[in-house]
Order: sequence, then structure tokens, then C-alpha cells
Amino acid sequence: MRIGIVILPDQRWSVAQRRWRQADEWGFDHAWTYDHLGWRDLVDGPWFDSVTTLTAAATVTARIRLGTLVASPNFRHPVAFARQVTALDDVSGGRLLLGLGAGGIGFDSAVLGGETLPPRQRVDRFGEFTELLDAILCKDGTTWRGDWFAAVDARNNPGCVQTPRVPFVVAANGPRSMRLVARFGQGWVTTGPGADDLDGWWAGVAELVGRLDSTLTAEGRDPASLDRYLSLDSAPVFSLSSAQFFADQVGRAAELGFTDVITHWPRESSWYAGDEAVLVDVATRLLPGLRG
Repeated sequence: MRIGIVILPDQRWSVAQRRWRQADEWGFDHAWTYDHLGWRDLVDGPWFDSVTTLTAAATVTARIRLGTLVASPNFRHPVAFARQVTALDDVSGGRLLLGLGAGGIGFDSAVLGGETLPPRQRVDRFGEFTELLDAILCKDGTTWRGDWFAAVDARNNPGCVQTPRVPFVVAANGPRSMRLVARFGQGWVTTGPGADDLDGWWAGVAELVGRLDSTLTAEGRDPASLDRYLSLDSAPVFSLSSAQFFADQVGRAAELGFTDVITHWPRESSWYAGDEAVLVDVATRLLPGLRG
């Protein structure tokens, strides 16, 4: 089991850099930040760009993998984004994990003045976004045209440090997105289903795991070839409510075949509110055993 942590881009770098360094020193396997122009009610507070944040994080860390949770076509074009991805992979020395998702409704889908797309169209757009991004990152001189995106002789020189490109960790709960996981993903990430109680959430996660395995098999993909990431804090209870609760949640994820879990750095209030002392306890006392 590998364990990761999300550090939201809601603090100035003078504060945030300590957290990224500390996550690296504690031994977390990966650290992520949200790729949004603004997120839920936190849009009214400080918020910073994900790619710039991860680039800065790469310069103050040594071994931890760094990722977007998750980048989407809500405000990104594959041609421009491929250049950013290539640069970030280079600066980090090949430590980038690229979380990708269809993009939800809310601030990101409204702030540029466009229409809010229904789910089917968002997945259509996500399919093109992923396919074109894959093509640009894997070969130089991509010309491509779809219903949502186009590219004319898009370049990728010098290419990613990681070959043939950075790993895609694809967010998917529905059947069409899961087929994208099978085609393009080196990893799958899920937030699980919406649920009011913890046991109901875990039951829904188990159902998604079964659905993914069936999809992979139907698409001719070995289910064992895929890393599986679970965002624990989409459950009704914050994973760092206590050290023991966190250990229990990691154990439940392992039982369902997840290779990776992701928690969040506790905040003082609102989303992911918790006590940093619990994080310190988990990181310094429990982390080596949980990862073993």
C-alpha cells in the first residue's frame, strides 16, 4: 500500500512549502494538489494555480511523487497543457503523476463564461482531451481534429522524462470513463459514490471496483496491470479523524485491492477540517507500518 496526501493550493508559498517538504521527509509516497480555478466555497479565499504550485514543490522535495487531483478539460487545452506537463515532469526529475478527470460543474465550468455541459457531453469532451493529450505526449508533430479539440503539428520535443509519457491516473466512476481508464490509464482514481453513512460508502466503493474489473476484462486489459487510488476523504468521515480510524480505512482499502490511498492535510475549518496533530501521529508513528 502506498499512501499519499493532498495539500490544497489555498496557502501562500511561504506557508505551503513547509508542508510539501514535510510530506517528503515523512515518507509519503505521493503528494497532490487540486487543479481548479476555484473550488466550492473556498473560491472566496486564497487559491493558487496547480501547475505552478507543483513546480515549486518539485524544487523543495527530493523523492515524493507529485500529482494533479485532477486536471480536466474545463479550462485546459491538450496542446498547451502538454507543454506544461512536459516541463513539470522535467523539473521534478520524472516524479509527476497526472491525475485526469472529466471536470465537474461549478466555478471552473462557469468562470470562463461557457455553458455548463451535461454529463454525457463532459465525458465526450474528456475522451477527446485524454486521447489528444496522450498522442501529443507520446510523439512529436501531432495533427488531430475532433468535436471539442484540434491540433496542427503540435510538438512535444524533448518529450517527458518518463517514457513513453507521464503516467495517467484517470478518474472514473461511470462505464464510459472506465473504458478510458482501460485505454489510457496507468492508474485509476475514484472518490467512491455519494453516501450518507460510512458503510454505505464502502459498499459503493466495492461495487465500483467490481465494475472496473469487468470493464478492464472486457477491454482486454489485465486488471492487475493498473494502480488503484482511493481518495479516502470523499467518505462521510474525514480519514484523519484519529490515527486508528485512518489505519482502519487503509486496511479496508487494501482488502478491496487498492494499491494507493490519498488523504488530505487537515484544515482549520470547512473542508477536511481536522487536527494536524493526528497527521503528525500518523506520519511519524504509523506510516512505515501502513506502507509495509
